[in-house]
Amino acid sequence: MSLSGFTAPLWFLLLLVVAAVVAGYVLAQRARRRRTLRFTNLELLDRIAPRSQGWPRHVPAALIIVALLLLTVGLAGPTAEAKVPRNRATVMLVIDVSLSMEATDVQPSRIKAAQDAATAFAKGLTPGINLGLVSFAGTATVMQQPTTERQPVINAIGNLKLAQSTATGEGIFAALNAVQGFSAVVGGVEGPPPARIVLMSDGKQTVPDDLYASRGAFTAAQEAKKESVPISTISFGTDHGTVIIDGRQVPVDVDDGSLQEVARLSGGEFYRAGTAEQLKQVYADLGEQIGYETKQSDASRPWVMLGTLSLIAAAGTSLFLGQRLP
Repeated sequence: MSLSGFTAPLWFLLLLVVAAVVAGYVLAQRARRRRTLRFTNLELLDRIAPRSQGWPRHVPAALIIVALLLLTVGLAGPTAEAKVPRNRATVMLVIDVSLSMEATDVQPSRIKAAQDAATAFAKGLTPGINLGLVSFAGTATVMQQPTTERQPVINAIGNLKLAQSTATGEGIFAALNAVQGFSAVVGGVEGPPPARIVLMSDGKQTVPDDLYASRGAFTAAQEAKKESVPISTISFGTDHGTVIIDGRQVPVDVDDGSLQEVARLSGGEFYRAGTAEQLKQVYADLGEQIGYETKQSDASRPWVMLGTLSLIAAAGTSLFLGQRLP
């Protein structure tokens, strides 16, 4: 039983009462022994007094003490950390579909590995979370608005098509717009649900050249920070990827630096994946992190149950050993 705190620790003052009971029991046993020794006719005492049961006679009392200790802990309101599924959140998957995703440094290709990992992420995400999809190359497209239905998102992931250029900022802005539109519809009395963007890319932004331009990735990340929408970025690929463009072999190295900065500016986290398995693991970790939240839950029930069972055991052993209740 793992504990993280107590809601009513003042109940531990009852331990003083438990200590007094233990002390009283010990004194009572000593007094009984003194009275026995004062009986001068030991031969007569052996005939009229029941034979001592030795240490087993202390078992009922010991069980009562244990029960009191367990019940005291239960009354103190122990709490434990518990993972609780999130039932009110929005997640936007933002996936790079620039031509560099054709590279085969990750088998069978970057785009195919990305589709497989994103599909597994969608299938494993907590059912109560609203999931949407944005793809981006030279422009961004909202492939699927946030929904708790997973099949439309999975279908959209399977329909991703590659195109020229990399407009990372546009992908982020499109995701933010989708989050804002969805939040305006489902906000209600509790306000908009918490949201997060999961951005996967394998290269540096090319449109526009300046990452701090009005539609640049860093500007978009700063806007996400203002909207309290952290961006978890995934840098996917290796340093030796190449693609054929217009008959020429073009290197398409990953760009960790810009994605790290996007995560930092937005208040999110950066992840690195150089293989298909690593990418799946990153998505699995994100699914666990996004899909569940840690809350303090009541952990008193096991202590109360054990305390009650100890009292029952004390009564049973007392009846068995001494034909009476303690």
